Amino acid sequence: MAISYHCRHCGTTIGEVEDDRLLDSHKLGLQELTESERAEMVHYGNNGNTYVKVTCEHCQEALERDPSLHAIERWIN
Repeated sequence: MAISYHCRHCGTTIGEVEDDRLLDSHKLGLQELTESERAEMVHYGNNGNTYVKVTCEHCQEALERDPSLHAIERWIN
């Protein structure tokens, strides 16, 4: 079981947590998300892995330069 973080905009894999001591959602802060945020950002695979959509540093910089990009979920294929 692992938690994988991927950029919602460019699809880049940002990181993966496989250490069982760290996989508690409370330690990772996932409980801080609202239900709608969790539904949008967190997905569970059939293999027991959890996939979290976040924004990588490069896409965050692009969003800061051009805020209109917020309207587009994935602008880089």
